[in-house]
Amino acid sequence: MSHHNLISEFNKIYYNDENNTWKSTLWLGTPIQKFPTDLWMYQEIIYNLRPDLIIEAGTLYGGSASFLATILEAIGHGRVISVDISDGPDPEKPRPRHRRLKYIKGSSTDEIVLLKLAEESAGLDTVMVILDSDHSKEHVLDELNCLKDMVTPGSYLIVEDTNINGHPVLPEFGPGPMEAVREFLAKNDEFIVDTSMERLMLTANPGGYLRKREPDCVYKRVAPCKNQRLGIHEIQTPVSY
Repeated sequence: MSHHNLISEFNKIYYNDENNTWKSTLWLGTPIQKFPTDLWMYQEIIYNLRPDLIIEAGTLYGGSASFLATILEAIGHGRVISVDISDGPDPEKPRPRHRRLKYIKGSSTDEIVLLKLAEESAGLDTVMVILDSDHSKEHVLDELNCLKDMVTPGSYLIVEDTNINGHPVLPEFGPGPMEAVREFLAKNDEFIVDTSMERLMLTANPGGYLRKREPDCVYKRVAPCKNQRLGIHEIQTPVSY
């Protein structure tokens, strides 16, 4: 079996055993529903970029919002705004609170919400966006187009769960995040896929770590940009998963 197929098979094993793996993963007692390897890459990105603001679309329990805020607290910089259409799965268990975290109720593509996010991100040096709400292709593509301009050059627009719809899990899902990313990149050359963020092999976001180009920056094996500490090894368009 090839190296690629081994990684793909383990992704399926890990994802399909959800009650023992990603659905049972907690951050400080709150469900987070992320692959630990992706969370590790998030803290590396945050440490290197020191974002002023992280916009998260899709809150659910609030575990990932709490994780992001905790990492920002550790570096002493930045804040998180997490957007969701609901107040959470369980009204009896409020989402975690943190001084660096704000929740907004509404759709990530709603005009009023977008105006608020534009106000919050205006004038900031480094803004990062993570998409993890409705996984249909249409919605993810809408999010990408609505939020792309808030991402600052050199920072990341991360599309989560690109592994669904057969990439390699949930082949019956239908067009989802991966298909949205491919269509988005075909029409937007200001973003490129940073495959170095997949170097831990297990990821729910293959081809989903999108980095915004910096002006006059030529990306090579190691990117000679202001964020060179990220140690980018290869940046390319999505491959098939």
